[in-house]
Amino acid sequence: MIHHPASRRSFLRATLAASTAPLLLPAHVWAASKSGSGPNGKINLGLIGIGMMNRGHLGGFLGMSDVQVVALCDVHKGRLDDGIERVHKAYAKDKASGAYKGCAAFGDFRELIARKEIDAVCIATPDFWHAIPAILAARAKKDVYCEKPLSLTIAEGRAMVNAARENNIVFQTGSQQRTEFKGYFRQAVEYVRSGRIGKVKTVRVGVGAPAKPCDLPAEPTPANVDWELWNGPSPQRAFNQILCPLDVHKHFPAWRNYKEYACGGLADMGAHHFDIAQWALGMDDSGPVEIHPPATGDTGLRFVYANGVEMFHGGPSGTTFEGELGTIYVDRKGIESTPKSILETPLGEKDFHLPAIAASHKQNWVDCIKTRAKPVADVAIGARTAQVCQLANIGYWLRRPLKWNPAQEEFLGDAEANKLRSRENRAPWNKV
Repeated sequence: MIHHPASRRSFLRATLAASTAPLLLPAHVWAASKSGSGPNGKINLGLIGIGMMNRGHLGGFLGMSDVQVVALCDVHKGRLDDGIERVHKAYAKDKASGAYKGCAAFGDFRELIARKEIDAVCIATPDFWHAIPAILAARAKKDVYCEKPLSLTIAEGRAMVNAARENNIVFQTGSQQRTEFKGYFRQAVEYVRSGRIGKVKTVRVGVGAPAKPCDLPAEPTPANVDWELWNGPSPQRAFNQILCPLDVHKHFPAWRNYKEYACGGLADMGAHHFDIAQWALGMDDSGPVEIHPPATGDTGLRFVYANGVEMFHGGPSGTTFEGELGTIYVDRKGIESTPKSILETPLGEKDFHLPAIAASHKQNWVDCIKTRAKPVADVAIGARTAQVCQLANIGYWLRRPLKWNPAQEEFLGDAEANKLRSRENRAPWNKV
């Protein structure tokens, strides 16, 4: 059953009224307590958004002995009901009665976050709905796993980092290439940082196009969708099933293409492959200093780092590192080098080695919740990777060279570009 108590409207008004400062300014703790641990010492988990990604995450969490899924949230009742049924069916297997009905359903993420028994949340909403739930969850002292790209705008990413740090939560970005895919990406990072291709000169990242304005036609709003909440902080527009599918879909919806909701295919897979580039270049806490877009077209933008390394948007799928002594190419299907001897020679004790971690990205997060250590894709790392994708989009939108200060997170001498670091959210979401 979806929780829609009689006092729901007054509760939501109170929640928003309690957060009177703009998103980018410090705010008081919204709901400062949490339960600490669930039954049998398990982590009580709530999932926000039950689309393709969180359905996959749900299956993983249901198989983890140290996690108890206690709540789900979605604005689409069909997807929410399907998720609740999956949880109940999975946990019923361990009950003598063969039945289980302990997972709560919510149509509004604020109601889920307000539940004190919930220790952590996993957010896999459309990109433009990452920042607000993550920040409110952090203020409620709940640990967060949030899908990539971490934020829609540069300002949102920084606000998410600030909220996580101010509230001492464990925050994992869903950059699964840092842990999974047979270790190909970890191997690439170790070999590049061990100098096996010599000094890196060029990096090429083959991903999709930047975002474009949404021009989809209006369609009738289905009765089982809270479209106003789906659209939330974005400019008001009518429903379209390309943005919000009608059913329990088995595809990735194309809201990713539109700048009101995401940063295009460039950020969708770019949040993975640019992330590996940043990692291998030792730039997890920094970024490029120049952006040079092409005059036309949706590929070919060039970044320049302070050390002279150039990184291009374009090339074969995945990430290609070109150095003085050879090349390393890595994608989800594998890793290759030219010459082949680069990867055929094992790394030695004095070479660069990444710390050993759990092979599952979700398990790495759960392990860190227990130890309070930073996970492999900490929120600050996710914000920097998303920032690279956002800088590329701004470059394509403005079509002129830009200079960027990664320490200050601002463009040099370009007011128009600096304005694009953020956006004005639609009321009431401009006061969260």
